[in-house]
Amino acid sequence: MVRERQRDGLPGVPMLFLVLAIGVGLLLNVVRLVGERAFPPLIFFTIVGSIILMLFLLSGFFIVQPNEGRVLQFFGTYVGTSRRTGLQWLVPFYTKRRISLRVRSFESAHLKVNDKEGNPIEIGAIVVWKVIDTAEAAFEVDNYESYVKVQSESALRNAATSYPYDSHDEPDVMSLRGSTAAVADHLKDEMQQRLQKAGVEVIETRISHLAYAPEIAAAMLQRQQAGAIIAARTRIVEGAVGMVEMALEALSKRGVVQLDEERKAAMVSNLLVVLCGERAAQPIVNTGTIYQ
Repeated sequence: MVRERQRDGLPGVPMLFLVLAIGVGLLLNVVRLVGERAFPPLIFFTIVGSIILMLFLLSGFFIVQPNEGRVLQFFGTYVGTSRRTGLQWLVPFYTKRRISLRVRSFESAHLKVNDKEGNPIEIGAIVVWKVIDTAEAAFEVDNYESYVKVQSESALRNAATSYPYDSHDEPDVMSLRGSTAAVADHLKDEMQQRLQKAGVEVIETRISHLAYAPEIAAAMLQRQQAGAIIAARTRIVEGAVGMVEMALEALSKRGVVQLDEERKAAMVSNLLVVLCGERAAQPIVNTGTIYQ
């Protein structure tokens, strides 16, 4: 495995002044050659040599931008990476491949997978990453950007199959919908394991899209609605029973009316119907006694 090592070129500014000095000398020799009546071979070869030297020196300049690395190769052999920003110079036989070290992100496609319970779902994620080892990014994989996208989607698919979509009111069960932060951490760790060989660091992952597949979305929506209705009914019944209990206790404590067990049962039934019913109750005025 190729590891990154530091290798900077020569400072570019002094080499630039050297090129300018050669250019000035070249210009003076051209002026001398034009002023001579005879053809001096020495001046001619000096001009030709100066031109070749200037072209050689000019082809060795390269610039390293901030948050950028230049992978240097000498006849195919990796010699190092330059991260020092600014103008530099190396022998033109070096090849210099630019690799960005900036933080990048991409959003995966909406993948259709089966969750842990076998339900088809759609899931997508946002991945924030950057290159930390330019040598591995350049030589360990063919195209590190494509590698990041493919492996990230593969890790997302694998993570989605490890959890159910919903825990269905089971607090001890981790789910994609209820444990988003934990699922994102798991996804980040799995992506990092896959992308480490490419010299890439995964900074953050977030679930950007999560839904049931269209073919079961309607059925699952009914299931969720039924669960919500049951939960609401349970809350209503608990409140109604408490109110009935308070009413009977208050009537008995204040001595407003004495009710036998049969009348208490009827009163409890009527109160529960009024309190738990979806529609407003229609009162019936009893003009007789409570027993008639």
